[in-house]
Amino acid sequence: MSTFFPEINDQTLRQLPKVAGAYVLVIELEADLTLQNKRFAGINLAKGTYLYCGSANGPGGIAARVKRHCKATKKPHWHVDELTSNGAGRVVSVLAVPGGDECALRAALQEADTQVPVPGFGSSDCAMCCSHLLWGSAELLVLG
Repeated sequence: MSTFFPEINDQTLRQLPKVAGAYVLVIELEADLTLQNKRFAGINLAKGTYLYCGSANGPGGIAARVKRHCKATKKPHWHVDELTSNGAGRVVSVLAVPGGDECALRAALQEADTQVPVPGFGSSDCAMCCSHLLWGSAELLVLG
């Protein structure tokens, strides 16, 4: 069963499941962003809505991972940190799927008329997916 939170705020962050699973972040870039990460340096992302599919299997589960992604200041670890750090963009919504699979979420969203803005982004350890970052619309999170 999935849980959709229409807006990220302190209350919805407290309600996130503290179990392993997958999630989709809805990230709003309010301005164009030129990636600096070594692998993607120089690639431009246009302002707009991006969907990032991730997994959380460590301590604190989905709640801990999403809360980290929502912090503006953090030590970069994942590709998506570049979109969510230092005012580049902000997480505006999340779809949490306890026990879910990030690749299955990405596949479902890919079928919903999204685009892959950066091949390999967030999927360097995944043999199935061309990217875990998609460009699309927040309305796509209503997966039925």
